[in-house]
Amino acid sequence: MKRLIHFVREAVANIRLNRTTTLIAVATTAFTLACFGVFLLLYLNLRSMATSLQSDLKVVVYVKDGTPPPGVSDLQALLKADPGVQALAYVSKEQALADFRAQFPEESHLLQGLGDNPLPASFIITLAPAYRSPDAVRRWADRLKSAPGVEQVQYSRDWIDNLNTIVGYLELAAVGIGTVLSAASVTIIASTIRLTLFARRDEIEIMRLIGATGSFIKIPYLIEGAMLGVMGGAVSLAMLRGGFELFNARLGMPGRFLGIDSGFHFFSGQVAAMILVAGLLLGFVGSVVSVLDLGRAKS
Repeated sequence: MKRLIHFVREAVANIRLNRTTTLIAVATTAFTLACFGVFLLLYLNLRSMATSLQSDLKVVVYVKDGTPPPGVSDLQALLKADPGVQALAYVSKEQALADFRAQFPEESHLLQGLGDNPLPASFIITLAPAYRSPDAVRRWADRLKSAPGVEQVQYSRDWIDNLNTIVGYLELAAVGIGTVLSAASVTIIASTIRLTLFARRDEIEIMRLIGATGSFIKIPYLIEGAMLGVMGGAVSLAMLRGGFELFNARLGMPGRFLGIDSGFHFFSGQVAAMILVAGLLLGFVGSVVSVLDLGRAKS
């Protein structure tokens, strides 16, 4: 325990001694994690929206005009027996006309010159969870189109497909940008630790002469790199939180976006902890690179 306290004290002393390089390392790590965090925020929120849209997905099955009541009943029985149907509601032609006039009172005059009610009867279907993915919905709808009495099957396919495509592109962008910026952060932290090692080269050489082991010399610098990474992660979270609150304030619709009640949400505690751990790992890897150079210099 005393040895661990000694290592931590040495790491803190190194950070205080090299304030300028420490600030550069922390800022670089914070910038790296903040850039990655922006993509992660977009990805998590858009994925949440896609899931919300899929869970609220309604498929409208229009009944052919002229279908007799027994045919409508047979179609309803067919839908109820389908494993992909979680719930359904029947909307008659009369109800469809009444709903249209209630929702669009200013356009109701458009139907006056058409004589008979032109709106078809329909079934509003909520799909079971296993059938809500874009491919599953597409297969289910294509299969139902050939059922007797079905005129047309409609759902918000393009919107869901486009949203899932955007989520996929965000995944690729986050991986690519995160890799490049992580490499830059590791390089900066490694350079910071090297500067510390260079400034204390005489002290390190004396420690070697009096019998200090390589691990005893290197561990404080490994801890220093990890501490720099954690500080960078904490700063990045503060930056992301500030930007997130500013975005919400400018958006003017907290908790709601594009008609979706889930809205935008900041990172959960678990994801925030993962960002801190990512900063720690970046700092640790950077310090490992620098102390490996120290070992080669010794040999």
